[in-house]
Amino acid sequence: MSESVQTKEREGSVSPEAPDLSVSVADPAVDANERLRLRVTGMSCAGCAMSVEKALEKVPGVVGAVVNVASSAAGVRYDASRTQPKDLVAAVESAGFGASLDDEEGESSGPSERLWLLWTAALTLPVLLINHGVAGIANPNPLLLIVTTLLLFTSGLKFYRGAWYALKNRAANMDVLVALGITAAWAFSAVVTLLPDRFPGAATHFEATAMLILFIRFGKMLEGGAKRRADESLRALVRLRPDHATIIRNGSRIDVPLAEVTKGTRILVRPGERIPVDGIVVEGSSLVDESPVTGESDPVFKKAGDKVTSGTEALDGSFTLEATAVGGDTFVARMIRMVEEAQLDRAPVQRLADRLANVFVPVVVAIASVTLAVWYFVAGGTFAFALERAVTVLVISCPCALGLATPTAILVGTSVGLRRGILFRKGSTLERIAGVRAVLFDKTGTITRGEVTLEGMAIDGNDELTALTWAAAGAGRSLHPLSKAVAEAAMEREIITADPGDFVELRGQGLKYTLQGTQFAFGAKSLVEEDRPHPDFDEQAAVWERGGYSVVWLHRDREPVALFALRDEAREGVPDTIARIERLGIRTALVSGDSQQAAETVAAHVGIGKVYARVSPEGKVAIVEQGQKDFGPVAMVGDGINDAPALAKADVGIAVGAGTDIAKETGDIILVQNSLEDVASAIELGKATLAKIRQNLFWALIYNVVAIPVAAGAFNHWGVTLPPAYAGLAMALSSVAVVLNSVDLKRWQPVGV
Repeated sequence: MSESVQTKEREGSVSPEAPDLSVSVADPAVDANERLRLRVTGMSCAGCAMSVEKALEKVPGVVGAVVNVASSAAGVRYDASRTQPKDLVAAVESAGFGASLDDEEGESSGPSERLWLLWTAALTLPVLLINHGVAGIANPNPLLLIVTTLLLFTSGLKFYRGAWYALKNRAANMDVLVALGITAAWAFSAVVTLLPDRFPGAATHFEATAMLILFIRFGKMLEGGAKRRADESLRALVRLRPDHATIIRNGSRIDVPLAEVTKGTRILVRPGERIPVDGIVVEGSSLVDESPVTGESDPVFKKAGDKVTSGTEALDGSFTLEATAVGGDTFVARMIRMVEEAQLDRAPVQRLADRLANVFVPVVVAIASVTLAVWYFVAGGTFAFALERAVTVLVISCPCALGLATPTAILVGTSVGLRRGILFRKGSTLERIAGVRAVLFDKTGTITRGEVTLEGMAIDGNDELTALTWAAAGAGRSLHPLSKAVAEAAMEREIITADPGDFVELRGQGLKYTLQGTQFAFGAKSLVEEDRPHPDFDEQAAVWERGGYSVVWLHRDREPVALFALRDEAREGVPDTIARIERLGIRTALVSGDSQQAAETVAAHVGIGKVYARVSPEGKVAIVEQGQKDFGPVAMVGDGINDAPALAKADVGIAVGAGTDIAKETGDIILVQNSLEDVASAIELGKATLAKIRQNLFWALIYNVVAIPVAAGAFNHWGVTLPPAYAGLAMALSSVAVVLNSVDLKRWQPVGV
């Protein structure tokens, strides 16, 4: 047997291709249904979100609806033959909320909210001055009644409207509590003012009514601003899409709206301009800033033949590209869709908050009623004092904080991931990845770079060119990295191959085909035979495998005629990534279709102790299932078609950005930068997000557990009491605190960064 070993010297650096994500936000089971995202205004708590969901689900043709109070958005899946977007908007409006097709800016507390706050403050100030005798009016109550009534039915009308629609939809929300509180305080004060003889010496609560409205509006405006800060990463992504593009038509440059650009159109991109669509450079060159979509700070040089991605920016040169994806098919559009879907998804931990929010308002109303009865009928207090305690209970209770605890943290977590090139297809994935106990890694294209090269051949009875010609005939029909490397080696030698017949690709094993009536098998030795010895070939294969090479056998009429040694270097930083994951108490393992020796060599290099080799795609699924039984939740990291079943079976499937479309369709997480370091970062981000959710739920519950007894007067004997107005401020600020605690997640950094 003769042997020939040839090595390749890599020439310079090759600029990486633009990410090619194929993100499908639709469930395959409901592909026939349309999906629509609505911007919903006027929601204040989880009760509002449930009201909107119920209203949407009642529309004929709606398959499902989910509403996120943190992002002020609703996702609807519906049958377009039975309903239209206008019907969905009308349903939301009938529930008492505003609705529109989702846009760039989304809900805003803008000028109208600020103007309402100024109006409320302008009426509250004279109430305070009059009530404290600054105006010198002998009997101020009639004037206070007029001013407070004007305030109640202008600025306070928002709460009445929200309460009315909530009760109409058989739900209860924060507006119900606020409306009850301000009405009770105002009504009692009005009765005292109009019938002074019936309540001699009784104190009025006009000041409390005015300050409640002021503080709650102020708190909601702060909350709205904090929520917009939480969502700014997605807004920044949306703004990456330019409105117009300069197309080249008949030699002329024409500025057209982006919506008019079609596939195949040639577009001119000048320095400083955003690339409007996905495409291929056909003329010119430039450094391109891809950081907005990949998180990678170093510019990438693009020249003719290179792919470019929408949303990236040309820096120092101009070029012409040919559009390959436009509109909703572009990379940025698909990223936006996926992030929006992730933010609408409900994490499992949110179920507790939803159950609590469902019964919260009725329970608080019951507590307020008991408080009134106990202070007036049992403790012998005045009706004014008893009513004050009941009102304080109503307005200090905060279902908003509970409702915002989970979705706001998910909103920020997905935004942080987006900024770092880690795309979560579902918000619940952040919680699930925080709980994984084992991570399984594919080898080729995942642990290794996927840049496979043919490094050596061993032949018997034939010359190298003949053996390479036979192998390349089948390899050229396959997308597997090892096959592609052999096909590329044949192309470099300008070998012309015949089209194979009876071509069959057996996943995880190799290829079978015929050439001029002769049967060939290209792949693992086991593709043809298991134990039959071939001393020279077996010895050479063992030597190469100990050196970390992948070895592929070529059989002709079931007899081995050549071996191919292929090399794929491990990615930089993989040992550090494995160490980071294992420091979190998570087991790691390598799962490969390669030989035991080759897989163990790579695993030893990167620090993985457990190796599963010669594993078929079905075998990978079985290993995932066994890991789930032995350890608990399992994450699978892969990039190829062979990994798709395992990615789907794992509790969390992680697809690297350079992988095949089917792997990315299956993955729960997509690593845009194609960096395994982001596997560890995704786990750490999931744990950080889950910690924020738990903090939010803890403080929201503790706030209500402590605040309600104080408001009810349980500590009145020791002089600890709380006026209704300040109870309203505390309620508003509790929601703001939960949102700001979530926004603090934006400061999160991966370990070692």
